[in-house]
Amino acid sequence: MAEAEKKTATEMERKLKKEEKAKEKEMKRQKASEKAKVAQVKSAKPKPVTDKKINKDEEIPSDTPPDEKKRLSSQMAKQYNPSAVETSWYEWWERSEFFKADAKSTKPKFVILLPPPNVTGVLHIGHALTCAVQDTLIRYKRMSGYNALWLPGFDHAGIATQDVVDKDLMRETGKTSHDIGREEFLKVAWKWTHKYSGTIKTQLRRLGSSLDWSRECFTMDEERSKAVVEAFVKGRTRRSCCLHY
Repeated sequence: MAEAEKKTATEMERKLKKEEKAKEKEMKRQKASEKAKVAQVKSAKPKPVTDKKINKDEEIPSDTPPDEKKRLSSQMAKQYNPSAVETSWYEWWERSEFFKADAKSTKPKFVILLPPPNVTGVLHIGHALTCAVQDTLIRYKRMSGYNALWLPGFDHAGIATQDVVDKDLMRETGKTSHDIGREEFLKVAWKWTHKYSGTIKTQLRRLGSSLDWSRECFTMDEERSKAVVEAFVKGRTRRSCCLHY
């Protein structure tokens, strides 16, 4: 009899524990469900405009007149804003001809040729690195009393440019250079060249590159074309004759 009572008490204790665990699980489930509902309501609410951090410098245009020295604010901004800091400086540098080399100067000469970017596309981080290094050197020499020239230019990159223009033509019109003919394709290629050379010039100016833009070159302009003929055609012919002799 005692054993039966003991067994019954044990079973009742187990039953009570199971019921308590079931209640705890149900409470946890309800809490999780309530949290999910609250999170859903919060995500459905549109974020107020006041939450967005607005940089006041971006909203205020520069009060510097075109081509004049940048007017500096009497109070430093709380945040660094590259657009607000860099704007207006380059235009003033160009107007003041700080980067222009003087052909009649008696100062010692120092010249760097910008490796001419191809007009196949826009500049990338590698170009930016080259410009940073060359700009540092040319500015140092200029401030050290040299008649310093950093010569800008662009390369037509004939075969590569023809390839990218041909692909762009196919993408836009579904035609190839053979379909539209030589003259029409040349017009398309020149349009591409003017577009991307303009973009590259803008990028170089935004980088602050102190180039002498009055001496800008292109590998297909008249003077450079003569140099190419002299170096590659006449020079090759002379070398061929010498080797044959």
